[in-house]
Amino acid sequence: MKSACLLALFCALSAPLIGLAARVGPAAALDPVPGEVIVGFKSDAGTLRKYVLAARAAPAAVAVTLGERSSTLGARVGRQLLAGAAVGAQAQVVRAVGVDAFTLARELAADPEVAYAVPNGRRRALVAPNDPLYAAAAAGVRSSGPDSGQWYLRAPDNTIRSALNIEAAWARTLGSSSVVVAVLDTGVRFEHPDLGLAANGGRLLAGYDMVSETAVANDGGGRDGDPSDPGDWTTAAENSNRSGRFWQCDPAGNGSAVASASSWHGTATASLIGAATNNGIGMAGAAPGVQVLPVRVLGKCFGTDADIQAGMLWAAGISVPGVPDNANPARVINMSLGSVGRCDPGYQSVVDQIVARGVTIVAAGGNGAGGAVGVPGRCRGVLAVLALRHIGSKVGFSDLGPEIAIAAPGGNCINIAPGTPCLYPILAATNTGSQGPVNSTWSDSFRITVGTSFASPLVAAVVGLMVSQQPGLTPAGVRNALQSTARAFPNSGADNGPSDPTVVAQCRVPMTGVEQLQCYCTTALCGAGMLDAGAAVAAVSGPVARIDVTPGSPTAGASVNLSASSSTAAGAAAIVTFSWSLTAGGGIVSGFTTATNAGTAALTPSGAGAFTVQLTVTDSLGQSNSTSSTVQVAAAPAPPAPPVVAPPTSSGGGGGGAFSWAWVLGVLLAAGLLWRLPVDQDLA
Repeated sequence: MKSACLLALFCALSAPLIGLAARVGPAAALDPVPGEVIVGFKSDAGTLRKYVLAARAAPAAVAVTLGERSSTLGARVGRQLLAGAAVGAQAQVVRAVGVDAFTLARELAADPEVAYAVPNGRRRALVAPNDPLYAAAAAGVRSSGPDSGQWYLRAPDNTIRSALNIEAAWARTLGSSSVVVAVLDTGVRFEHPDLGLAANGGRLLAGYDMVSETAVANDGGGRDGDPSDPGDWTTAAENSNRSGRFWQCDPAGNGSAVASASSWHGTATASLIGAATNNGIGMAGAAPGVQVLPVRVLGKCFGTDADIQAGMLWAAGISVPGVPDNANPARVINMSLGSVGRCDPGYQSVVDQIVARGVTIVAAGGNGAGGAVGVPGRCRGVLAVLALRHIGSKVGFSDLGPEIAIAAPGGNCINIAPGTPCLYPILAATNTGSQGPVNSTWSDSFRITVGTSFASPLVAAVVGLMVSQQPGLTPAGVRNALQSTARAFPNSGADNGPSDPTVVAQCRVPMTGVEQLQCYCTTALCGAGMLDAGAAVAAVSGPVARIDVTPGSPTAGASVNLSASSSTAAGAAAIVTFSWSLTAGGGIVSGFTTATNAGTAALTPSGAGAFTVQLTVTDSLGQSNSTSSTVQVAAAPAPPAPPVVAPPTSSGGGGGGAFSWAWVLGVLLAAGLLWRLPVDQDLA
């Protein structure tokens, strides 16, 4: 089915609801208690044996014991430590003045009797933000709805099974301002009160307009530094003109003389990622702490592959001729756009370049009612997203297939009758203008936003939180964490409403020209499962151990140097301890030639073969991670052959290479090959 979004945009209806507000920043995560560390002693520690905590000891006796432990430990590390509360028989709080908790934790963790030392962190209660459209209406009385609010972000239950569980992710991070999520779309309305320019306290970076054709751009020019959305409407005359640029851009996609209204699609997708949260107005963004980079690649009705691919490269920080370089390269790119067909070499080349830079691309799977995944979602290396109903089944409009990586809420209305409110749309920011912009607003139950276009930015937002928590995360690591933590698809509970008693079937392989509406998902066709934001962020919240080996091609008899310098900690944590071990010597290594508790280590193999080392890192929160590396060792290079000394040439004129008789005579004498001549007698 064709529509005004044909060829470029997995379109969604956009709906306004009047509202005004001022932006304030999201609540920040709390720092640890200043100068306080929780110390856990090893079970065989001498300090622990000497100063034993009795379970039923009087508080005064406990205080004395804790103080003695602290003094003993402080004397060893060279700091005056004050005792805090007991945590357990082998753990307690210690305090120091004039040092931050992370530094103190690193110092104490190096003590041989300490099992771990971690800052005494502070946690908030898991509470919902105060944005009025986030929560469900108490008694279904919200004007224009949706009474379900931002159901798709909240914790899942028996009714909203596909909800993201975003508050569990927010308990760890709201997103880092150093993480940029690019939104390749129709542009944005910077004045929307839930968005705003970063320079003025908002989350939108300046971005760029990549639409090169003036008529499609609809803003009077081609590529420029203003990605504002002027509106993407088309007139009835344009849509019905067979020889014109916008033939078939009418809502039905059949060339009828019907106008199409502006979608404000880019504003909606950007708001799902970065809308201001905890500001007491409007909606909540899923990753309110990240910065959103608007890249306009879609204009009236469509965008061209050339403009889209240029926008992808620019967003990732790759130079595009004729365009200033992007000063804020993205770590995540959201593409709520696409078209049918296979991934051609042009798109695949662009995707490969971007992924090689460590940038994760998230794309909508498509709104073809159960058809095959479109482009760019079909390209290798892209995280394609399927849309789910509130109950966890595939929503009717969503496409599916083996290219889908993960599934997320896309909105649905539960078979409503005409004129009744949609119960589970995806609430998003928009504008009231049917052509140019008029008033900033939010969608509601009557002018709705539903589609894989809105499932995709929810995934991109969660990826932004993951990268905020673990800056070293690669696109492959993102995919693995998303998929390994996904919740299983339900296989019951869905229905088609009282007007359609048909049993909901299991999803099947797409067939050309055959619609496949609501169905129960399988991992073969709908991705690894339903996105769980809390679990995905938790999965990347510990440290990541990495081993670098130099030289790259070690040889027997030469030192092999190991480094943990590329290991990373998550969030505000820091790596405080390192532990190296030899897990397989391969007959060529018997041990390390250096200490094994520092950031570097070394060993010297005695011959050719292979050995395996393991590195364990522990962060300041007590979380550990290990990795192993098998090192291949070549034989020592053969010693150089002794130089061949060429015989001297004759100084006479006998030509090159001739021997002198004096040289020949000298050789024969040395070899004893000449008879000894008789010595004359004295004749005197």
